[in-house]
Amino acid sequence: MQTQTGINSPQAVKRWAISLAADVAEQAYMERFTGKGANNIIEVKSDLESDAGDEVRFDINMRFRQKPTYGDARLDGNEEALKFYQDVVRIDQVRKGGDVGGRMTRKRTLHNYRSQVRQNTGTYLAEWMDEIAFAYLSGTGPNEAINQDSLIMDDDELLQGFAQNPFQAPDDDHILYGGSATSKATLTAADTMSVALIERTVTKAKMMNALDRDNIMIRPVKVEGADHYVMAMSPFDSHNLRTGAGDREWNAIQRAAAGAEGRKNPIFKGGLGMINNVVLHDHSRVRRFDDYGVGANIDASRSLFMGAQAGMKAHGETNTGRYTWVEEPKDYGNSVGIAAGTICGMKKTRFNNRDYGVISVDCAAADPNAA
Repeated sequence: MQTQTGINSPQAVKRWAISLAADVAEQAYMERFTGKGANNIIEVKSDLESDAGDEVRFDINMRFRQKPTYGDARLDGNEEALKFYQDVVRIDQVRKGGDVGGRMTRKRTLHNYRSQVRQNTGTYLAEWMDEIAFAYLSGTGPNEAINQDSLIMDDDELLQGFAQNPFQAPDDDHILYGGSATSKATLTAADTMSVALIERTVTKAKMMNALDRDNIMIRPVKVEGADHYVMAMSPFDSHNLRTGAGDREWNAIQRAAAGAEGRKNPIFKGGLGMINNVVLHDHSRVRRFDDYGVGANIDASRSLFMGAQAGMKAHGETNTGRYTWVEEPKDYGNSVGIAAGTICGMKKTRFNNRDYGVISVDCAAADPNAA
């Protein structure tokens, strides 16, 4: 059999797997909001990295809400019981493969096909991770959005969710609409992203529990002692926001982020600006639709207003930075097949049938360059 440098070498495989993990972390947009601990937009649960199993269950301990006991009134028998709600995130394997071609194919070119497969798999897995994150946080399945660059669109295997984590639409208390709209059907082309809408969303997040004791206030993330939320919108939304705000107001929005304490924190990386401590981002994978309005013909998008623990992510056990890299000779050593992958799971955090750390913000979002 032909000797292939790097093939089946434990040192080479481990090195390439670690490199892949670093590359995915660098390229995946949502990774800047992801980390271990409750002070992250997407919290990573590490329980399955060292233990067997394919799911992680996590609880929320609800605050005591009953009246206290006054004076010499009897407390015995009137203690308040602990109350918990539970959610679960499941994991499964996802892989992507490439073929570096036969010996003569590799001989005819100056390209390093092995390195290019490595580059492509890193980019693909990073994009897939982002795609899954936006889909879950938005509560939209593969066939609902119209994003043409989607890696999960029309994917029958994901209709019920990756790793059996269901796509869960936002409940009525965790969705807002642009302008004067109050529902998908009442949205008009004029109900676009605006400063006023972002301010409304902040107010809703802060007052959620005060207005309904069964809702949980969306908790901001702490950055050097300051409270911050993150709002991810589509580039169509950010266009409407900039043009609607005017140059002077938009400059102030940008300066607010540039001068913020903790601006080197990852949540500010690539940010557009800041309004009322909400760090603004735009991304093409924000879910878009074409069936809003009374005539089901209004282009729209679903921006994500996110606080701490908006989503949960889990990884399975690996020894090489959570990603695997496998190279195998094919056709008697003439060509090489490469597979890269990971074991993971992702979902929107949800307790008692209510979203926990995210508000969906639906706006009219037409392409400004459309004829």
